[in-house]
Order: sequence, then C-alpha cells, then structure tokens
Amino acid sequence: MYERSIFVFGSNLAGRHGKGAALFAKQNYGAIYGQGMGLQGNSYAIPTKDKSLNPLPLKEIEFYVKQFIRFAKEHPEYIFNLTRIGCGLAGYADIQIAPMFHTAPNNVNQPPEWK
Repeated sequence: MYERSIFVFGSNLAGRHGKGAALFAKQNYGAIYGQGMGLQGNSYAIPTKDKSLNPLPLKEIEFYVKQFIRFAKEHPEYIFNLTRIGCGLAGYADIQIAPMFHTAPNNVNQPPEWK
C-alpha cells in the first residue's frame, strides 16, 4: 500500500496561510493560499477561524473536524500528522479540541499533548 504523509493544520476560512502552522504548511507542504479547508498538496486544512480571522465557535470547528475524520477513514493510504489545531492562534485549550478527535482512525497521528 502506498502511504503519503499529510500535514494537518488549523486554518481560516479565507485561506490566508500567513502565520503559525498554516504558514509552515504553505511553505513546506503545498497548502494553497486562498483555500481554507481540505486537502491541498501534502497538507490538509481544518478551519478554526472565520474569513475575518476570528476564532470559530467550538461547534463549528467540530463540524470541520468530523469532515476531516471522515476523509481520513476514506483514505487509509494517507498518514495524517495532526498539529494542535485551534490551540495556537485561535486560542482554544487542548482539553477543548482534543476530544473532537476521539473517533479518528489509526492513520491519524495525534499530538503527544492529546494522548
């Protein structure tokens, strides 16, 4: 089975990958400026901020996390390396975000802080 490593980062709905893990994804993993969610290059964006760069409500982040988990389950050929999405520039605590990933499949490597 061919395995491709995917860098998973928190994004904003405007796709302005200007800081933090999003900028790192743009510089190193093919994240596309202007694309705020989904697979792009060797990266996957999960929105944690809106188009005006304000943090999204937790329920909305959870919606995008569920989409990501579905995608990860449908693509066992990928290994997803998840960053602490929402816990940097969006300002949420690990304890608020980590539980959203409790149903993530084994091909999602979660941050050590979340284990």
